Amino acid sequence: MKTGTSERRFFIAALTALFLSAAAVSAQDTSARQGFGPQLAQAALESVRSDIQYNGSYLALDYPWGDVPATQGVCSDILVRAYRQLGVDLQKRLHEDMTAAFSVYPAARVWGQSRPDRNIDHRRVLNLEVYFARKGIELPVSRDPASYQPGDIVSWMVPKFGGGTTPHIGIVSADKAADGTPLVIHHLSGAPRHENVLFLWPVKKHFRYHVPVGQRDRA
Repeated sequence: MKTGTSERRFFIAALTALFLSAAAVSAQDTSARQGFGPQLAQAALESVRSDIQYNGSYLALDYPWGDVPATQGVCSDILVRAYRQLGVDLQKRLHEDMTAAFSVYPAARVWGQSRPDRNIDHRRVLNLEVYFARKGIELPVSRDPASYQPGDIVSWMVPKFGGGTTPHIGIVSADKAADGTPLVIHHLSGAPRHENVLFLWPVKKHFRYHVPVGQRDRA
């Protein structure tokens, strides 16, 4: 009897441990779904305001945590401001990485720079593409809407006025169009927009850059 009782207790304990383990995994999955990416997408939505107008003028910025005036910005400023709401300073992070590995960035080739410029480097799409590839996860480019999660970063080469193309970047939203395509928060001209443009232009790059709480620049 004692042996049987012990076996039953062991069996019950094992089942309980299995149940708790499954519950923990489920909780982690829920946390991931409600984690950094959705928070980043929500933060980006706060830039969708009619009083913010497109202005890419070069400005001297504070460092770290420098920003252009609140009523102006470009596509990259959507990202910079959203990440800062979560305690991540892309200006500082990109400047430090560019200082350590200047040659891997396109600054010399494209803009004729001989050294990093903390006023503008983090506001340039081509630099952000290099940074996210080095420090985040570069994901395959796909036409499958399900491949794009809230908070993902997407870049394109979009037509510009007068001909040619220009680099553009945005953040994938948690909201979707009627056909299931995730909306995008971006700023191409006028005021920032929240709209269905993910596949309006061919996707160039797709990144995921999440920063755990303990690794952020401030709480």
